[in-house]
Amino acid sequence: MAETIAVVDYGMGNLRSVAKALSHVAPKSTVQVSSEASVIKNADRVVFPGQGAARDCMKHLRSYELQDVVADAFYNKPFLGICMGLQVLFEHSEENAGIPCLGLVQGDVRGFIKDPDRPHCKIPHMGWNNVQQVAAHPLWHNIADGAHFYFVHSYYVAPELAQWNAGETDYLNRFTCVIARDNVFATQFHPEKSADDGLQLLHNFAHWKLT
Repeated sequence: MAETIAVVDYGMGNLRSVAKALSHVAPKSTVQVSSEASVIKNADRVVFPGQGAARDCMKHLRSYELQDVVADAFYNKPFLGICMGLQVLFEHSEENAGIPCLGLVQGDVRGFIKDPDRPHCKIPHMGWNNVQQVAAHPLWHNIADGAHFYFVHSYYVAPELAQWNAGETDYLNRFTCVIARDNVFATQFHPEKSADDGLQLLHNFAHWKLT
């Protein structure tokens, strides 16, 4: 039986490009973009994408009543977070003087601070940057350490536990851009916009066998 990959649709994010990329790398899987809790709950794998503001993201998740099903996927099946789908996993965001998030990962989300000594580093951090793989993981398979991925963000995650840290990038400061633990892998960058290495990461996720 073909596996199903649910892409969580809560009214935010570039869902079409994520779904199209997943269908390309996993043609035998059924990719479903859905806001229905039952579809997400019954999927074999879940992708939680997003872009924009944490406040809007949390508002939409509550509106669609998807907090519980996202948390259930986070704890129980292969789970990939992308961009805002990484940030709102944490407890709190500095955005808009403070936004409570899902609280699934200990730590917070911090805003970049301009550095007068690095005037070329604009906010938001937008464009290609390299990623250092600081922890081995199956989703890094066939991706070189230091490979470039595409970023668009003004905030970054700061996990309390170092065990979550799987990838880092330097921009204004060195920050965690990938977290991974057990069945969870989440990225600040957009793999669906990151050419061959991004497709390889999505391929690795679609074929990831938990041990």
